[in-house]
Amino acid sequence: MPLDPHIKSKQRVADYGEVLTPPHIVTAMLDLVQQETERIDSRFLEPACGTGNFLTEVLRRKLKVVEKRYAKSQLDYERYAVLAVSSLYGIDILADNAEECRRRLYAVFDEAYTALFGNRVKPACRAAVRYILSCNIVHGDALTLQTVGEDPQPIIFAEWSLVNGSLLKRRDFAFHEMVQQASLRELPLFSDLGEEVFIPEPVKDYPPVHFLEIGEE
Repeated sequence: MPLDPHIKSKQRVADYGEVLTPPHIVTAMLDLVQQETERIDSRFLEPACGTGNFLTEVLRRKLKVVEKRYAKSQLDYERYAVLAVSSLYGIDILADNAEECRRRLYAVFDEAYTALFGNRVKPACRAAVRYILSCNIVHGDALTLQTVGEDPQPIIFAEWSLVNGSLLKRRDFAFHEMVQQASLRELPLFSDLGEEVFIPEPVKDYPPVHFLEIGEE
């Protein structure tokens, strides 16, 4: 009998409990927080992101909002599409999953971007998205809060914020400090809604750069 399409192999299920969430369940769950999935800058973290079934659907929803609001201005579309990508974070213990998640998220962005602007698309915008995804989708273990490999390091996440129009501000935070000092279910991370929140100290602060130059990092 063929394997269930949501199972890559029986060994991966046994070793990692890996079962990919089917699209209808992804849709039903995201519909419960529809308002947040349609906020361009609302941040989502998937601590066992797999190949990105949840994150790709969130990005599709966000990009539809970006298109509706900014399709008439290519620069505005690019600015807010990059912001939408930068709001998504994932961790997966398997390297191939993390890589496929990055690839799928980039493909969702690039398909929408190319459909709107054709041969006017900018390599710098594509490079910015690829760079952000390389930072935001981590090959790591959400239980140990470290990267996976020969030399495990604490997982670091970048917070990206638009400032002064087209400048993108980056601050890096240690994931273990945020988890240890704040309840993820009670206090939101990186909140911009004005409520009282835990504010972690960044481990690194970068000067703002134009969002189309972020891929040159």
